[in-house]
Amino acid sequence: MPSYTPPLRDMQFLMHEVFHVTDELKAIPKHADVDVDTINAVLEEGGKFAAEVTFPLNISGDAEGCVLDRTTHEVKAPNGFKEAYAKYVEGGWPALSCDPDYGGQGLPFVVNQCFYEMLNSANQAWTMYPGLSHGAYECLHAHGTEEQKKTYLPKLTSGEWTGTMCLTEPHCGTDLGMLRTKAEPQADGTYKLTGQKIFISAGEHDLAPNIVHLVLARLPDAPPGSKGISLFIVPKYNVNADGSIGSRNGIYCGGLEHKMGIHGNATAQMVLDGAVGTLVGKPHKGLAAMFVMMNAARLGVGNQSLGLTEVAYQNALAYAKDRIQMRSLSGVKAKDKPADPIIVHPDVRKMLLTAKAYAEGGRALAIYCTLLLDKELNHPDEKVRAESAEIVAMLTPIVKAFLTDNGFQATTMCQQVFGGHGYIKEWGMEQFVRDARINMIYEGTNTVQSLDLLGRKILGNNGATLKKFGKLVGSLIAEEGVNEKMAEFINPIAGLADQMTKFTTEIGFKGFQNADEVGAAAVDYLRVAGHLVFGYFFARMAQVALREIAAGNTDPFYQAKLQTARFYFAKLFPETAMLMRTARNGAQVLMDTDLALA
Repeated sequence: MPSYTPPLRDMQFLMHEVFHVTDELKAIPKHADVDVDTINAVLEEGGKFAAEVTFPLNISGDAEGCVLDRTTHEVKAPNGFKEAYAKYVEGGWPALSCDPDYGGQGLPFVVNQCFYEMLNSANQAWTMYPGLSHGAYECLHAHGTEEQKKTYLPKLTSGEWTGTMCLTEPHCGTDLGMLRTKAEPQADGTYKLTGQKIFISAGEHDLAPNIVHLVLARLPDAPPGSKGISLFIVPKYNVNADGSIGSRNGIYCGGLEHKMGIHGNATAQMVLDGAVGTLVGKPHKGLAAMFVMMNAARLGVGNQSLGLTEVAYQNALAYAKDRIQMRSLSGVKAKDKPADPIIVHPDVRKMLLTAKAYAEGGRALAIYCTLLLDKELNHPDEKVRAESAEIVAMLTPIVKAFLTDNGFQATTMCQQVFGGHGYIKEWGMEQFVRDARINMIYEGTNTVQSLDLLGRKILGNNGATLKKFGKLVGSLIAEEGVNEKMAEFINPIAGLADQMTKFTTEIGFKGFQNADEVGAAAVDYLRVAGHLVFGYFFARMAQVALREIAAGNTDPFYQAKLQTARFYFAKLFPETAMLMRTARNGAQVLMDTDLALA
């Protein structure tokens, strides 16, 4: 059986020593009183919940899966999931970062981010039930009417009801402009929706008495394409005027997808048969409203793979220390044993350190992004809000794609550390790999994220946002450029930052002449950008570690951080050279291949 220990020390290091979260929050009136002790106490209890309540259900939930009763269209989640959710609600966890006006605790998103990382390590399939609810909450909080907020937000905040987003249809995935679900206006101001949705995570289950579906559909006068999409609230049970649950609505589960992973989460085919809905926001503006939830989901999916990377690493490390096989190439290390622990072998260490580096770099990026979200939504300075929103928008596709690509690579390597035992269910490693592979696909495939980054977020404003992030890198380079102890961390990011300007300009110029050049370069480009971001954060982490060591701090944590950073820059960061070369090789070798693909 696998095990899990919440990485509280690393979270505390990033929040309190690298990003100085509480100092940043002092500029935000609603969070000005949040202190270090409060954050640490919340995360310690959150870690206990993840490790003790949801983690023990991970393997069993994967084996059992969800069961659909085709007569009633009801879905039963795996044994123990409903009881764990009741404890989650009882503990007040759904309300952690929600608005106090609707019963929330009002803590910053950055705290919720760390809590959810631990939940994803413990049990990604279970965590998707409350995770999607939080996205629905954010969407309605931003775009709902006062009546809609009053009706739904307190229930979503408390966790009494859960939420979903219903976008994809059988004939359209990411290309939502093709969706066909219809919404017919009624005399009472409601709408009747008819159509079919697929791949709806947590679309039907028995954890809560009501499910609030946010559904994209077309009005009768809708213009074609994505400009004709509207957003509707369609609850599983209609809601009475007094807020109580009323009659069963015409939305139900027609089938469950049998997936390669996250078996414990019900991925539902949802049928709308005259379902009653209410319009969210303005007609034909639904996609913009839904993007609040979609962007939250993209950050959430990156966080899912971050959680899997961490738990896979922890178990692979423990196994490598215990498993004995062969002798070290440089001489016997365990003289009292017939063979040495496999952790003595260089390639085993490379696999372990890859997972560790991707976990620590991903954690830094995830925490940084949610701190930006706190600023975007709550900072009193309009300029700070706007700049935070701009940078987090650019980083969102990197969080989704880079962290999930890295997560699959890391979990696969950790499985490899186990050798043949990595394929045996009881060890848990093959489940981490299967779950991680799905994260690269949903909420917009990683290719879509790459096109979004390069086409929209970078070239769309001629690199202006990239330059703003480049100023952060430049400030660190200026601060530490003459520090010889920082040279091994500063020189690589200084070199890449300089190359990125020329690289981006070159791809942009080619794309202006032939748009396929952007498509051909986008995936490689995103990984280069991801490494620039990770390199910046690893340099900042090394900066703090070196200062602590120089001050006489003997905590081995800081030496370990330096060793991980050195490994990252020596063995992972150099991937950027290969990626830039392949990106520059252009589109022709891909597109002039009709005979090869005949």
